[in-house]
Amino acid sequence: MTAPLILIVEDEAKLARVLEEYLQQSGFRTEHLARGDLVIPHVRKEPPDLILLDLMLPGRDGMEVCRELRQFSSIPIIMVTARIDEIDRLLGLEIGADDYVCKPYSPREVVARVKAVLRRLDPRLSDQSQQPIIKVDMVSFEAHIGGRKIDLTPVELRLLNTFVEYPGQVFSRGQLMDKLYLDNRVVTDRTVDSHVKNLRRKLIEHLPEQELIRSVYGVGYKLEL
Repeated sequence: MTAPLILIVEDEAKLARVLEEYLQQSGFRTEHLARGDLVIPHVRKEPPDLILLDLMLPGRDGMEVCRELRQFSSIPIIMVTARIDEIDRLLGLEIGADDYVCKPYSPREVVARVKAVLRRLDPRLSDQSQQPIIKVDMVSFEAHIGGRKIDLTPVELRLLNTFVEYPGQVFSRGQLMDKLYLDNRVVTDRTVDSHVKNLRRKLIEHLPEQELIRSVYGVGYKLEL
């Protein structure tokens, strides 16, 4: 199943880039338009799975765009607005938006709203978006998340590879030591914890919404996808 496509309609370029980055890190595909008058022809040609639609746009405002979209499409729409007084109209029968986000907002909040709307309308779409694609190549000694390279040390790469090969399996610190240090050197539990902490931090940089490596109290660590 192809990852859900999110159309971001936002005239603030920096804000749009941040939203695209956060959504892509969460497994979505994204497209961006900066003008309201471009939305209708774009949607007719390539319908997205969800639209993030700013209220104040050049060319045509988001309220008009939403109203026309509802004449021919049931694509979920999340309106983005700084005008609190418009919220009732945005969610009412007159406009037909599925949800709204108020500016200023956290990109993580927007991602959460996107997932919630998709989950409500089609659980298959939200499930797909929550599955990060992690690839580890022990030949080239490289790792990627969603096609983006992660800068890892050799030990961190072996650690990630161990988790990816056995997702959900809990590894004790002793088992991880055997996987990480092939020369049988003696290291402490604290050293393993340090490597796990560094790897977890780097993964969160790419997937800020998800803590993939979980601690299992009294046992060790596991990878949750």
